[in-house]
Amino acid sequence: MPSKPTVQITQVPAANPGGPLELDFIEGRVSGVKPGQQIVLYARSGIWWIQPFGNQPFTKIQPDSTWRNSTHLGTDYAALLVEPGFHPTAKITALPPEGNGVAAIAVSMGKSAAPIVSRVIHFSGYDWGVRNAANDRGGQSNFYDPSNAWTDKNGYLHLRMEEHDGVWTCAEVSLTRSLGYGTYIFVVQDIGHFGPSAALGLFTNDDFRPDDIRSELDIELSRWGIADNKNAQYVVQPFYIPENVSRFMAPAGVLTHMLRWESGRASFKTVRGPVTGPGAATISEHIFTSGIPTPAKETTHIGLYSYRHSTSTSEQPVEVVIEKFEFLP
Repeated sequence: MPSKPTVQITQVPAANPGGPLELDFIEGRVSGVKPGQQIVLYARSGIWWIQPFGNQPFTKIQPDSTWRNSTHLGTDYAALLVEPGFHPTAKITALPPEGNGVAAIAVSMGKSAAPIVSRVIHFSGYDWGVRNAANDRGGQSNFYDPSNAWTDKNGYLHLRMEEHDGVWTCAEVSLTRSLGYGTYIFVVQDIGHFGPSAALGLFTNDDFRPDDIRSELDIELSRWGIADNKNAQYVVQPFYIPENVSRFMAPAGVLTHMLRWESGRASFKTVRGPVTGPGAATISEHIFTSGIPTPAKETTHIGLYSYRHSTSTSEQPVEVVIEKFEFLP
């Protein structure tokens, strides 16, 4: 009679309240596995979140019966040995029991460690946390280097995307507090040098929302990999609903992008130059009244990343300058 399959966690990351900015490695081993079985990882931060990303839910078991992957930090960690065809849930309040496709479960508390201190920069009168953990923005893994974000002598924010030690790295900052309803204003220098895959996101997002609905309002500057695409859009997520997207062409030069977020209404506008008062030439504007999120724990993000970047293609470093961020209640 075959032995009952087991899964172990042999390297446990540090215990940390969790969040989108920090990653570590988790490792383990299995025994008694069958062909096609894989590992599903979860980290607990209030609820259980699948790891490392919602669109990459499985960890492969190696020929020597070990497994290894990255995980966002949490207070506890879980590894599930699952059968072929198992469909994991991205966010759950309780781990599933054995059975119904779950062959074995291992749970470990995070190990004690000194608190992780994230880098914070000051820009436009606000404190912004600098991302150093990978994410799946744009539908693929993007890696971040904190050194890719800084402010200059004018107080402008610089975000850079380039290759570091053979890895293409991006840049993102996010406010350390939530602002809620109001007007969000971003003054951005010329993006005419962007290649087809470069993407700049100016957005509000609740990273801790306990369901799979993205609570996000976006101003996105990218051609999404197609050289003759329009290079800008306003979005109320989810983007795959056609009426949730308004695309336009952003011209060369300094532009000011604005989002007015109200109950049941999101008004976007882009004007030429660094001013927003009367006389500013309007480039594009659009009002959404469907699917508007309500404030919770959302924060403002400014992120530069690559959409479907390929290491097989030569891509030049990209830098963008945000002159100013302003919030008006």
